[in-house]
Amino acid sequence: MPQRFAQISDPHLSSLEDARPRDLLNKRALGYLSWRRKRRFEHRPEVLQALQQDLDVRDLDQLLITGDLTHIGLPSEFRQAESWLRQLGEPCQLALVPGNHDSCVRADWDQTYALWRDYMESDQPAGDRAGIFPSLRVRGKLAFIGLSTACPKPPLMATGSIDQDQLRRLPGILRDSGQRGLFRVLYLHHCPLPGVEKWRKRLTNADEVQAVIADGGAELVLHGHGHRAHRHELATVDGTAPVIAVPSASALGLHGADRASYNRYSVTAQERGWRLDIDTRRYDPQLGRFVDDGIENLDIRRPGRQPSPVNP
Repeated sequence: MPQRFAQISDPHLSSLEDARPRDLLNKRALGYLSWRRKRRFEHRPEVLQALQQDLDVRDLDQLLITGDLTHIGLPSEFRQAESWLRQLGEPCQLALVPGNHDSCVRADWDQTYALWRDYMESDQPAGDRAGIFPSLRVRGKLAFIGLSTACPKPPLMATGSIDQDQLRRLPGILRDSGQRGLFRVLYLHHCPLPGVEKWRKRLTNADEVQAVIADGGAELVLHGHGHRAHRHELATVDGTAPVIAVPSASALGLHGADRASYNRYSVTAQERGWRLDIDTRRYDPQLGRFVDDGIENLDIRRPGRQPSPVNP
């Protein structure tokens, strides 16, 4: 039987109407101005409402959310996002990694990421917050591996980085889940491939991250950040892995970015690999809802490695 999951990204769901002047005495001031001038018209609550109506997490083995739930990472925005997450589903149903907007500046953990911790944790929770990522959730034949690229950066920079602690632990997770015959899905906010994003939006250590993934192996890599849909390929020790980006889940597409969409995935084990079906759902502003935008089928070949049977 196929297993199903979905990815949404960059919902920018929060409002800054109640932001106070003292909240903006740092890099957040630039983000606030961007929200006043542009983002509040681009990222719309009615689109997110339509998304919630289109999503049914009960029909999914996991919903992946790849960052940027907020605009400037205020504690009030984290509270808004927590409420939205609880409307979507239980923490075991939603797997979250943060984005650069969520870590606009250094902030108090207890007032920010602690509110989302249950959605970021692995099946076996980390003992301390430094060990949350890479996260690992296993659902049947699927291994969902989350990486955090979120860390404060200087003004005008939207870059991200994956710290060395994550990169030290990631090879073992990739190797062990591969040896178990699982379909490994890596998900993160920034694109892990060098040269894809603009310099000020790049993953600063993409060369190193790409090498770790290539050496460890993966079946699928998912990210957001650029607010546009695109696809690349990454050659790994086990074969080629698609690298797929989705646009913002709340965007009207007013400023050249893609209109809101998300992907549903279906994975079926085959004799020498996997079949991956990709169902894209895109927001139709005239209908006020998400509609079909095409289905694609990919064969993920893994010669010499047969998926291990997993008991239901």
